[in-house]
Amino acid sequence: MENRIKNMTEGRPVSLIVAFALPLMAGNVFQQLYSVVDSMVVGKVLGVNALAALGASTWPNWVMLGILQGLTQGFSIIMAQAFGAKDIKRLRMAVGNSIVLSGISSIVFMIMGQLLVYPMLQLLKTPSDVISYSLLYLRLSLAGIPIVAAYNLLASILRALGDGQTPLRAMVLASVVNVVLDILFVRIFFWGIAGAAIATLIAQFVSCIFCFKYVRKIEILHLKREHLHIQKSLATNMLAVSSPMALQNVLIAGGGMIVQSVVNQFSIVFIAGFTAGSKLHGVLEIATSSYGFAMTTYVGQNLGARRIDRIRQGVRSAIGVAVLTSVIIAAVMLLSGKMVISGFVSGNGEEAAQTISVAYQYLAIMCICLPVLYILYVFRSSLQGMGNTVLPMVSGIAELIMRTSAVLLLPGFAGETGVFLAEVLAWAGADVVLIASYIITIRKISTGKL
Repeated sequence: MENRIKNMTEGRPVSLIVAFALPLMAGNVFQQLYSVVDSMVVGKVLGVNALAALGASTWPNWVMLGILQGLTQGFSIIMAQAFGAKDIKRLRMAVGNSIVLSGISSIVFMIMGQLLVYPMLQLLKTPSDVISYSLLYLRLSLAGIPIVAAYNLLASILRALGDGQTPLRAMVLASVVNVVLDILFVRIFFWGIAGAAIATLIAQFVSCIFCFKYVRKIEILHLKREHLHIQKSLATNMLAVSSPMALQNVLIAGGGMIVQSVVNQFSIVFIAGFTAGSKLHGVLEIATSSYGFAMTTYVGQNLGARRIDRIRQGVRSAIGVAVLTSVIIAAVMLLSGKMVISGFVSGNGEEAAQTISVAYQYLAIMCICLPVLYILYVFRSSLQGMGNTVLPMVSGIAELIMRTSAVLLLPGFAGETGVFLAEVLAWAGADVVLIASYIITIRKISTGKL
């Protein structure tokens, strides 16, 4: 197990980043199967209304899970820095405090989610003929928040130590479980949209147990009772780093919810098409989120070792690799997009054709602008790895402003296309903030001002 831990303060940066990111990409492929298979099974078996309900559930679900994901990612930055500095005592304290803070947070947000889910759906103007489906799916999904929080924390611990292999294996196993249970619960047992939610929860639990088994084998992570006692200064530092990341996810989710509220005022066909296109958004992000995790770990470890030269070199290499990857993925999706989208929609009539047309138009716009998103992830994750999570949060505010302004104003001029453009304009707005922030931050670190 110990040989899966990777010291990223030595060796060729581009090779380390790509080698770290590749298993995460593979893991993301399987993780996206959660969402894609749910949507395909629901759309094919239960119809367009149920698919629209799944889309209406996306952002209310993400606003809760995004907070927890932001917290655990923030905790991992402290772990990566401690590991890079070879400070095992601080590493163990960081892991122990993360466990306590994540446990408390998951229970709080699980309760909040159950209380707020219906008001959120109403606020989003969810159509009356799909709101009952959305409510059922969300209540079941949000009940599993502690499971999701546990997996995210365990995966973050492993990634902080340079282990991208174990989260990959966990995702492979969980995805197989999810696919089998989706078909079993929805198509064979006829549990409807609830079956899709239950299948995903069970799959997430499997991935959690798998990661836990391997974390226990890492000798430097053998914790004692005192490591689970909250250390005020450390916990304050961890929350100071992770809270802006959590808030950043809330801002992104807030913008997404505003977009969804606008989408929900269109026809059911448009909502279903937008949902299908949105699910493929995750496929487009398969590599970029992997590069993001790689850069957070790489920069965090090298900052801990005070290798500023390697940070600069790694960021340059990551930008080149990320842009090239985005072009390849965009080309593949543009060529195969309609075929993939047809897997979400049942029937061959006019309604199905219109749904596919809406989804492909959205997909095409995102593909053309995909390099903008990949650059965003490299700079944002690099800043986070440096321990600066406030400026990435500011980029989240820029995303919110751009996304909200575009979706509220552009449909009046460009119709449905205006809704699609809101996403890429949000990416561009964030890029402007992040690139400027990186230049300023790396200069301050290099001159000892940070």
